[in-house]
Amino acid sequence: MTTDQIILFTLFAAVFGMLLWGRFRYDLVAFAALMVAVVLGVVDSKDAFAGFGHPATLVVALVLIVSAGLTRSGAVLLITRTLVDASRSLGGHITLMGVIGGVLSAFMNNVAALALLMPVDIQTARKAGRSPGLSLMPLSFATILGGMATLIGTPPNIIIASIRQESLGEPFRMFDFAPVGGIAAAAGLAFVALIGWRFIPQRENNVLGPEDLSPYLAELTIPEGNAQIGKRLAELQDAAEKADVAMLGVIRDGKRRYGQSRNLPLRAGDALVLEATPDALDEFRSTLDLHVADADREDRLRADGEGVEIIEVVVTSDSRLNGRSAQAVGLSWRQRAVLLGVSRRGKRITSQLRKTELQVGDILLLLVPRDTASHVVEWLGVLPLADRGLAVTENHK
Repeated sequence: MTTDQIILFTLFAAVFGMLLWGRFRYDLVAFAALMVAVVLGVVDSKDAFAGFGHPATLVVALVLIVSAGLTRSGAVLLITRTLVDASRSLGGHITLMGVIGGVLSAFMNNVAALALLMPVDIQTARKAGRSPGLSLMPLSFATILGGMATLIGTPPNIIIASIRQESLGEPFRMFDFAPVGGIAAAAGLAFVALIGWRFIPQRENNVLGPEDLSPYLAELTIPEGNAQIGKRLAELQDAAEKADVAMLGVIRDGKRRYGQSRNLPLRAGDALVLEATPDALDEFRSTLDLHVADADREDRLRADGEGVEIIEVVVTSDSRLNGRSAQAVGLSWRQRAVLLGVSRRGKRITSQLRKTELQVGDILLLLVPRDTASHVVEWLGVLPLADRGLAVTENHK
């Protein structure tokens, strides 16, 4: 072996060791290895960053953009909401989720497909009263297997196609991988669904409970022209159960209605009082095409057209919200933000959310214009919680 080869293999071994250790981020490890290779002369400095301009890199980046679009538009949610049912057996659930994950990963990034389906899988496991680990690992395998069936399903296929074009003048086409990759994916999925999941270790106390998911008391408004107008609240129960949302009542003309509201015909402007986790709330809102606020506040929120994002914050003793309501501080017209939900454990909230006097320790779910979160947090004097990757489905897209 030459000196350069010895150095490269040593670097590879060091990179693998660092990745297995897991102490440092994988991208930092890879970049550090590249810089060491440049310093030692085994990689020419003029070629150090050539990979960023490679067509395969650009295609992978574009696939990630498509994946994000499918996520934000609710297209994947529409599929899973229609097909997934918590009453199925574990084997049937794994088969169905595996097929969905495999098909999605054939046309989008594997990790993105897994990220889309994980919340659905966890929620289904919680409803069925079983450990999420029994279906999450098979789902991971399914998204890996499905990516082998098409050109864009996984980055290695794209790289091999580009190398073939450089060598032979013609790349692989979109479905050239399908005869081999598709059969391998189907066989792998069949094994995982019928046999493989039985080898997954079962651990106690591995089922997520409601206390782990931080439910919020929230309100969603029925806009003009909505398909739910004229229906009774009880008719929305199936959609609520599927999204794992508890319907507590209706607010009409500023007054909260409880027991009698189940048979109340819904009108435009009515606010549904709900208890749900952020993801479940977004699914229910997207399913029924509801608004997060009345028309005026909704228009202010989306005025700049850049989209919105969700943040979670805690009310502190120094916050301008302490002892005051969101309406009193002018949260909507001053910051174009909407109080979407309040979590106050052990205490009941009986007034409208925006008129509720907030207390120290209340956890708030806020909907803010994109890229204004830090300014809103500073203005309110609240403490932001760690980002959980909460997203808002854009119904109009």
